Amino acid sequence: MALGRERRHQQALKLLLPPPPYPILGPEFFPRYPLPLLLPPFEPGSPRIERLSDLEKLAVLGHGNGGTVYKVRHRQSSAVFALKVLRFDRDAAALREQAAHEAEILKRIDSPLVVRCHGVFDGHCGELCFVMEYMDVGSLHDVLRVRRRLPERVVAGVARRVLEGLRYLHGVRIVHRDVKPSNLLVNGQGEVKIADFGVSRVVGVGSKDPICMDDSYVGTCAYMGPERLDPDSCGDGYDGFAGDVWALGVVLMECHVGRFPLISAGQRPDWATLMWAICFGDPLMEVGQTASPEFESFVGRCLEKDWRRRGSVLELLNHPFVNWCSSTEGLVDDLHGWDE
Repeated sequence: MALGRERRHQQALKLLLPPPPYPILGPEFFPRYPLPLLLPPFEPGSPRIERLSDLEKLAVLGHGNGGTVYKVRHRQSSAVFALKVLRFDRDAAALREQAAHEAEILKRIDSPLVVRCHGVFDGHCGELCFVMEYMDVGSLHDVLRVRRRLPERVVAGVARRVLEGLRYLHGVRIVHRDVKPSNLLVNGQGEVKIADFGVSRVVGVGSKDPICMDDSYVGTCAYMGPERLDPDSCGDGYDGFAGDVWALGVVLMECHVGRFPLISAGQRPDWATLMWAICFGDPLMEVGQTASPEFESFVGRCLEKDWRRRGSVLELLNHPFVNWCSSTEGLVDDLHGWDE
C-alpha cells in the first residue's frame, strides 16, 4: 500500500531513562529451549518455515531497539512475512537473555489480536531472528505521521481493538509494558494488532502487585503511568495491567491531538518535563474543547493517576465511546480520505 511505501526509517518518540544501572533479570526467568523454535502454522495453508534460508529478503522496513526488520518472502509458497533480526554488539549476554524471554512469551500467544510469531532462529552471526506476521500498512505511528489526527470514530475502533488484545493478554497473565503507536501494527484489512514483547512480563496467578518496582523503568517512559515514575507520590507498588491501560489512554490522546499529548507543542520531552507532566499535570487539558464528552470520559478513566481507581479493560470495553465503532474495518479506506 501507498502508506507502507511512504514509511521512512524514523522512530517513534523515545526518551532517555534515568542514569544506569538498570536491573537485569537472572537466568532463572528465561527458560531455555533449543533453537530454532518452530511454531505451528496458525492458519490453514500457512507455510511452516523450517530454516532462515527458506526466506528471501525483499526490503528493509525499519530499524530500532538493536535490530532491523525486513520484509521477506517464503521461497516455496511466496507468502510474505516480517523478519526481525536482533544483534547483540554490547551487553550481548543480557540482551540475548531478554530476546529469549520475548521468544518465550511469543510461544505462549495465539490470538488474532496480536502480531503472530511463526518461528525463532539463530542467525549466522549470532543474531536472534523472529519470523513475524507481515502487517503491510505499518504501525499506528506510521499512520499518524501521514495523517496526524484521526476521526473519533476511528479512534474508537482502535481503542476497542487494542482493549480486546489487552483482555486476551491479561487473561493469560501477560503484561505488555510498552503500549505505544509504534507497537500497534495495522494491516490492509484495517486490523490493529499488538506487537513487540521485548519488555513484557508473565505474571504469577494471584499476584496483587505483579511487577517489582526495581523493574519499573523498563519500557518507554513517555507512555508510563505516574505510579511507575513516582511511586512515593502515586502509590506504593503498581499493577502492570493498569499501566497498560494508562499507556493506551496516552496513545488515544495522541491520535486525537495529532502529536504526543502530555506536553506542549515544541516542548522538549526530557525526563524532568515528562515526569512532571505525567505525575502532576492535567492529562485532559487539550481535549476539553475538541473532543466529545464520551471520548473525554473514556480517556479520563484511562488516565486516572491513582492506578487503583483507573478503569479496567473490561470496564472500558463496555464504555459508550468504544461502542460507537465495533471494528477498524474503515481504518485503511479512510487513509485516502482524511485531510492532511
